[in-house]
Amino acid sequence: MNITPLDKWIRKKIGHKGSNDFRRELDNYILDKLRENIEYVKKNSVFYKNHLRELGEIYSFNDFEKIPFTRDSHIMCNPNHFVCVPQNHINRIVTLKTSGTTGERKRIFFTRDDQELTIDFFKIGMSTLVQKGDRVLILLPGEREGSVGDLLKKGLKRMGVKAYIHGPIYDPEKVLKIIKNKKINSLVAIPTQVLSLIRNEKNKDKIKLKSVLLSTDYAPKAVINQVERFFKCKVYDHYGMTEMGLGAGVQCDALEGFHLREADLYFEIINPVTREVVPKGEYGEVVFTTLTRRGMPLIRYGTGDISRIINKPCPCGTALKSLDRIIYRRKGAISLSQGHILTIGQLDEILFSIREIGDYDGVMTNDGKRDCLTIYVNMEDPLGERLFPLIYNRLEECEIIKKLIKGDKLTLHISMKGERKDCSKGTEKRKIIDKRILNV
Repeated sequence: MNITPLDKWIRKKIGHKGSNDFRRELDNYILDKLRENIEYVKKNSVFYKNHLRELGEIYSFNDFEKIPFTRDSHIMCNPNHFVCVPQNHINRIVTLKTSGTTGERKRIFFTRDDQELTIDFFKIGMSTLVQKGDRVLILLPGEREGSVGDLLKKGLKRMGVKAYIHGPIYDPEKVLKIIKNKKINSLVAIPTQVLSLIRNEKNKDKIKLKSVLLSTDYAPKAVINQVERFFKCKVYDHYGMTEMGLGAGVQCDALEGFHLREADLYFEIINPVTREVVPKGEYGEVVFTTLTRRGMPLIRYGTGDISRIINKPCPCGTALKSLDRIIYRRKGAISLSQGHILTIGQLDEILFSIREIGDYDGVMTNDGKRDCLTIYVNMEDPLGERLFPLIYNRLEECEIIKKLIKGDKLTLHISMKGERKDCSKGTEKRKIIDKRILNV
């Protein structure tokens, strides 16, 4: 098994000579960068001048953990107060939708150098999946300069890899034809959308790929397993978000966790209740700090993602940390009776294991006495309703659902998705729609 290419890349970025302990040297590099970054934002960011005004000297990671967190609400309030360079140095502004009702939006700013960091990461990270001469179809947004697909294509070009930007999948049959006609041997795609290629019943000729990279949203194991079987290839997962600079970590051949771009980003796992750093191996909220970004640095930014740092060495042999799979997002978790929570990931693992289901929406309402979970399924089979008993039984295998139904705290309904017109599209992150608060 090859060691992750991020290992050599990061050693070079920090100037590692090979004679010293790499992990210790990397930690020292990170601590130095944290100090530099704090001074930089205190000098150049309106927000951090105030946010960090009482901060003392940082001598250790323990000192750093005393710094107050940055939340998305801070960015939404006035994103320009985070910018540390003149506006004419900003090369790309990304406006993100939020789940709030105030109309406020998060705006994330990048300089050309900030984007160059991402292109370089994409180049190195993708070298696990593809090599010179390969042909990659990018099924992510890429029509705009500086978009994720555009930066990925630029990174692949530097490897001698031919990349085609298609964008999100809306017509599976069309995408399958492109794969055949252009002799594509690797895909980068959104998990549930690549599943639509498999569900396309018109496809009679099996397509064999070299690799698939899943990105932008939670990748259910049920989807990964089916993609592996269908395309007869290895399926890798990627972790990142716009606030991180689009790319943060990617799996190696061991497929046991995301190796992180530790020379550019520092990660912590925080107890969501106590707000303290948890011991290595325990789950908590992923918090990150940028180390090398100049346009809009972020200090201890809470992602809302729940994961952990894996407490054992990766089989590939790297000393880099490995972030485990994201088990859920705090904002997307539905609180139920008796302290239980339900996530889209739990539903995905159950529902996408049923081959007839290509997509679905989960909607939570309340009838005044109990919660009601309605699953709107999208199936090619015109007689899909005959599968409702199977779907119901599979969902009841979930201990939380089973327990609450038995205790008369939850009801469960199955319906065809065609009855609904507000289904999620494109790159929007999937979640259970909670209508209990809105009462609609």
